[in-house]
Amino acid sequence: MKGRVMAKKAVCVGINDYPIKDADLQGCVNDAEGWASLLTGHYDFPKSDVQMIINEQAIKKNVMKHLQDLIAGANSGDVLVFTNSSHGSYIPDADGDEPNGYDEVLCTYDIEDNQIVDDELRELFTDLPDGVSLTVISDSCHSGNVTRVAVSDILPGAGPNDDRRVRFLNPLYWRPEEKPRSSVIPDAAGAVPRKRQAYPQSTMSHVLLSGCMDVEVSYDAMIDGAYHGAMSYHALKIINDAGYKITYQELAAQLVPLVNGAGYPQHPQLEGPKSLKSRQIFS
Repeated sequence: MKGRVMAKKAVCVGINDYPIKDADLQGCVNDAEGWASLLTGHYDFPKSDVQMIINEQAIKKNVMKHLQDLIAGANSGDVLVFTNSSHGSYIPDADGDEPNGYDEVLCTYDIEDNQIVDDELRELFTDLPDGVSLTVISDSCHSGNVTRVAVSDILPGAGPNDDRRVRFLNPLYWRPEEKPRSSVIPDAAGAVPRKRQAYPQSTMSHVLLSGCMDVEVSYDAMIDGAYHGAMSYHALKIINDAGYKITYQELAAQLVPLVNGAGYPQHPQLEGPKSLKSRQIFS
């Protein structure tokens, strides 16, 4: 009797279009397509097992259903990937597990009625079977200290012709009752990601590559003739230049200086147990 063949599956979400006025982005779908193409073209993920969820398809119910199926059907030895490029935001913490009183959310297409809260993802990923490799790539902003989305408010020197936008959706756009929060972005050098304090990286069941620190924003911009997320574009470039053989730690070490050198004041973060971060990506 032949042994079971290892499965490689992914869910790639990209949301450019939102039903809220002036909330649209331009590079998220390209990000999703870029990650999907990388996985199928260089890491042997079958195209039939890479689910693309784009724009109006990316309502919370649909995204969560795909993620639940991804996790529930996994077995030891499987390699799973979840990429998300969209707006991020925050809501008041409902269960008291956040030191600053706010939960981070992924802004699905139906953001006015539903959001994917970080607690929901954490609970889902906790159920990951032993021996399953899960990589989560989030190119959005969850900063709880930023409340304005105009580039001129955040990026020094940016003017009306600057084509960069931040992937943060002010709760005032979709939760009018929400009280404004401070718009000051602390110095990144002195910032401490709050997730690590409440949930040690050593307890994580997966590797998380995020676009920026909790106190920063992720940028959506025209790069080399097309719109992309700054983190996704440069991460894909590093992986390509490395011949598709690179560890998560090596990727992260190159990513921050490359993104910053290109003019984007964000610091991509890599989180997860040391044993997972030292592995070859998508393995």
